[in-house]
Amino acid sequence: MDGALLESLPATEPADLSEMVRQLCREVLDLRQGVNQLRRENAELRQQAGYWKGMHARAVLRAERLEAEVEQLRGENRKLQDQLFGRKSEAASPRDRSNRLEGEDDPAPTAPPKRGQRKDRPGPSRRDYSHLPVVEELRELPQRQQVCPRCGTALVPSDTEDSEQVEIEVRAYRRRIRRRRYQRTCSCSDCPRTVTAAPAPKLIPKGVLGVSVWVEVLLDKFASYRPTERLLAQWRLLGLDVAAGTVAGGLGRIEPLFRPLYDALLRRNAAAACAQADETRWMVLVAQEGKTGYRWWLWVFLGEDTVAFRLDPTRSHEVPEGHFPAGADVVLMVDRYSAYKAMAQVKRGNVVLVFCWAHVRRDFVKVGKGWPEHKEWA
Repeated sequence: MDGALLESLPATEPADLSEMVRQLCREVLDLRQGVNQLRRENAELRQQAGYWKGMHARAVLRAERLEAEVEQLRGENRKLQDQLFGRKSEAASPRDRSNRLEGEDDPAPTAPPKRGQRKDRPGPSRRDYSHLPVVEELRELPQRQQVCPRCGTALVPSDTEDSEQVEIEVRAYRRRIRRRRYQRTCSCSDCPRTVTAAPAPKLIPKGVLGVSVWVEVLLDKFASYRPTERLLAQWRLLGLDVAAGTVAGGLGRIEPLFRPLYDALLRRNAAAACAQADETRWMVLVAQEGKTGYRWWLWVFLGEDTVAFRLDPTRSHEVPEGHFPAGADVVLMVDRYSAYKAMAQVKRGNVVLVFCWAHVRRDFVKVGKGWPEHKEWA
């Protein structure tokens, strides 16, 4: 390159040639400085390009995460909307779509059955009342009708035409107990002068209400599930006016008599090989130290042949944990409330939890409703 430049130069004086060489050297130096400057700028631009490429990649990842989060929030919003505005009842209804996906095959509609007895099925057998006691009632003609309506000759009684009706007679009465006393007729010095028959047994000492009254209260309350106030109102129609406080106080005194039976039922229930458990809130209007409000919890444990209820002020795992013995070997069907999972028997493996499929199915339905792209899978 230098030779080419020298060959193209015209013939000049030595002084001019040296000046031209110095000028060329200055230009080469300037060019080299410019090249170095461009190299530095190129390096800086490459660094900036790498930086911005990294920032762009991070922005793309962040945008993807935000889009996924937005989609997740949209799905949860749809799920919460369904929970808020959907049906809350557990009862199934033909119109209830809260636990079904859109487009899911509906069962074929069937015509409601006709009311009354079906012709293709035998009718129910007539009930037998022969075990009831019989109270005979003889019905006779009035005295003026016991003669021939034309000639007036007296009619002679013959046999009877019998029929039966079932009746109920409920009455309240006073049971007057007269205890016979006996006087001594012997001359023994160590014998009592008077001997009296034993008193009638009472459920509540010195109580005015007899055993039959308390049997009626207990059956009406715990077998018929009727409020006691309605029973007392019915008794008032029969002329028996019993104060509600008397019944409440009597039940409080009777309750200890059932404690051994209740404890036996709890032990029997806890020994079952398969059981179910659930809990619901229960208002107890009793002030308790350290507890705010009156919300208690009613726990139910359904065994093979027993049902046990426990009323507790808390919803803690200590309630089911204390119901089953430490070495219990039971399969317990529950919902997914975390208290059951925190039981010590569950952590040790003695109690195996199985979850209700009705609750599990709702998860699939919620996924299908919240995220339409997973509807077919749900």
